Amino acid sequence: MAKYIFVVGGVMSSIGKGVAAASIGNILQSKGYRVANIKCDMYVNVDAGTIRPAEHGEVFVGEDGIEADQDLGNYERFTNNVCTRDNYITTGQVYQEVIRRERNLEYGGEDVEVVPDIPNEIIRRIKLCRKKDNAEIVVIEFGGTVGEYQLLLFLEAARMMKSANPADVFFVMVSYLPTPSLLGEQKSKPTQFAIRTLNSAGIAPDFILCRADQPVTPDIKHTISTVCSLPEERIISAPDIYSIYDVPVNFEKEHFGEIVLRTMGLKARKKDLAEWTKLSQKIKKISKKTTIGIVGKYFNFKSCRDTYISVIEAINHASWAENRRPEILWLDSEKYEANQKQLKELDKLDGIIVPGGFGKRGTEGMILAAEYARKHKIPYFGLCLGMQILTISFARHVLGLKDANSTELNSKTKNPVICTMSDQVETIKNKQYGGSMRLGAYPASLAKNSLSYKAYGAVEISERHRHRYEFNNRYKETLRKGGLRIAGTNHGLDLVEIVEVEGHPWMVGTQFHPEFKSRPLKPHPLFRDFIRTAIRKR
Repeated sequence: MAKYIFVVGGVMSSIGKGVAAASIGNILQSKGYRVANIKCDMYVNVDAGTIRPAEHGEVFVGEDGIEADQDLGNYERFTNNVCTRDNYITTGQVYQEVIRRERNLEYGGEDVEVVPDIPNEIIRRIKLCRKKDNAEIVVIEFGGTVGEYQLLLFLEAARMMKSANPADVFFVMVSYLPTPSLLGEQKSKPTQFAIRTLNSAGIAPDFILCRADQPVTPDIKHTISTVCSLPEERIISAPDIYSIYDVPVNFEKEHFGEIVLRTMGLKARKKDLAEWTKLSQKIKKISKKTTIGIVGKYFNFKSCRDTYISVIEAINHASWAENRRPEILWLDSEKYEANQKQLKELDKLDGIIVPGGFGKRGTEGMILAAEYARKHKIPYFGLCLGMQILTISFARHVLGLKDANSTELNSKTKNPVICTMSDQVETIKNKQYGGSMRLGAYPASLAKNSLSYKAYGAVEISERHRHRYEFNNRYKETLRKGGLRIAGTNHGLDLVEIVEVEGHPWMVGTQFHPEFKSRPLKPHPLFRDFIRTAIRKR
């Protein structure tokens, strides 16, 4: 029988529940078990694709094209498993499927009720993922916190699974311990309240992960242990640390993996966090830095980090591999539109990244930044929109097509070097936006004279996409003759995937999102080559 571990939040959200769930998967893998991770979001959205990144965080794209919560990125980076739509469940998906089945008489004429039919559909999806991944242990993270009304049906699904198989279902609560500045000591009352709230749903936690600014004190462990009737060894300290990649190592200092397996009635098959521990230690010792500027938008909102988390982590992975500590500067492109003299600040950078995004706002400033990088030989990496920006800038400033643009940014441009994908015209016209872009993994072939081929060391690659607009093949020969190398192509769809500026140390744009496939122990080859060039520039 497979084992199931539900990870729930107590007290407050955004304290690292996703990283904790990913770390549990990482640790159990290191003990020799096949693990799957699932994220359950309470949103009525069918997927995360229509939610603003500045509000909800990055939209992470799975191999099959699912637009999911950013925690799936953590799962992939920590476990190296490939996530698909089976690893992501939302309230919208669940209700949509139950209503579809009801309309098709798949309930045999019975009345369809919120309980048990909604929880049963959640359970069905969890078990489907276990089967797809051939997992021995499934780690299921619930978004939000236990006190939220919208979480009740997911908690009920977990309770039903526990009731049916009590020896195979377990609960981890990630709860915050505040330290009021005027008191100077940790307080466990909010966590005690969260535990009792979980109890009211018919669930008792098996483990408490105590998030705090400092390690949990012994007296707090004792108090929480008493409240939830757990051995103190199951109250795990989870203090703030240097890097998220310290989390599994930190948990193992308290033998968390061994305790989890013993609680589930399992034995470790091996014990090997050696590479992960080595990385964790290495990160702290790196002193030399490389300075990377991210030129984009969404910078006036609450969190640049959540909006571009995969880009940031890909920069980290590549920099650490080259024994550099990345310093990331957030550069709002709109200020370059207001005053081009501010482009001079790009001179202090070792490299520039223009990430993905949608809409016209700030794009003229990005185009100016791309031209500045070209003229001043600053390493430039364009991701999706950043590739299109590179192409537009090259067409304007090298070929003299002054009004060159994308039809997304100016539908009336006379030189649409970036245009609407043919299969997207009707979709946009009918406002069918959800889940309708070019999504997921597609193959590409690389030109052997390209920087990209040198980085990958292979001709055939596969990368993940999320876009509606593409390089306009009508301009391919003109741009190529002008010095824009077509470095990667999807021959089946006749789509340009990578462009490079000839004669530049490193000016590369990808229509895909390479950041989704970067791993801490295996940096993405394009990011690593970009960082290497940036280091040489310094």
